[in-house]
Amino acid sequence: MQPQVEVFFHAPTNTASYVVRDSQSNACAIIDSVLDFDSASGRTSTVSAEGIAAYVEKNKLRCDWILETHAHADHLSAAPYLKERLNSRMGIGAKITMVQNVFGKIFNAGSEFACDGSQFDALFEDESEVVIGALRGRAIHTPGHTPACMTYIFGDLAFIGDTLFMPDYGTARCDFPGGNARDMYRSVQKLYALPPETRLFLCHDYLPPGRTEYRWETTVADQKGHNIHIREGVSEDAFVQIRTKRDSTLNMPALIIPSVQVNMRGGNFPPPENNGVTYLKLPVNLL
Repeated sequence: MQPQVEVFFHAPTNTASYVVRDSQSNACAIIDSVLDFDSASGRTSTVSAEGIAAYVEKNKLRCDWILETHAHADHLSAAPYLKERLNSRMGIGAKITMVQNVFGKIFNAGSEFACDGSQFDALFEDESEVVIGALRGRAIHTPGHTPACMTYIFGDLAFIGDTLFMPDYGTARCDFPGGNARDMYRSVQKLYALPPETRLFLCHDYLPPGRTEYRWETTVADQKGHNIHIREGVSEDAFVQIRTKRDSTLNMPALIIPSVQVNMRGGNFPPPENNGVTYLKLPVNLL
């Protein structure tokens, strides 16, 4: 029996979140959840996350894991809210410590910010097993967009985060601190080594010109045949040139400043200051 998957698309951030469930039990995992955040007011909301939690509760599922494919730079994670609401555990790639070290310095988070991944319940190494009920999956390290990116594979489903987008949009950027286009190329080759019928579930879709419907599912075969940046036959050097040229034209994501400060803490905000208010920092002329 193959696992079942339900998608929840968050249009304001173009993010696809997933509930993947074991077909033989009531166990599930939530992948790449979103906390609603209004950058103009600094206000947060759990409306989107509540929709995911309601689905889990309505179907009487037991949430074994809240999984992150990486520390996102385009949306805030709702993992802590869902962990508490559903009595679950949070997991991410073990290289999150590299991200924490880099961005802890960028945001001058201070010695009270632990850069050891302790904000999460599990840190997955390459080829770690991830168990959902009777479903035994694995996490593989797919860096490039960030040094900590992971892909979660359950049966013929692979949740690949920001490694690839739909074939008509290409690949994720590699110019963030710790990103690397050569690492991205090699990570994609790991995905392309999976069976061609493997279903790939993406974290984002941005509607390229000529397409009017959002999509978040593709296959290994489709990517190898049609990805505009890295289809089969594109060399590593050619991809690095394509990706580097593309990255030089991109602006920073609208929510990178709040997102990284929160997501490097496992979805938690910085501790309140002595007036009881929580603040996010804006580094000037740094990123």
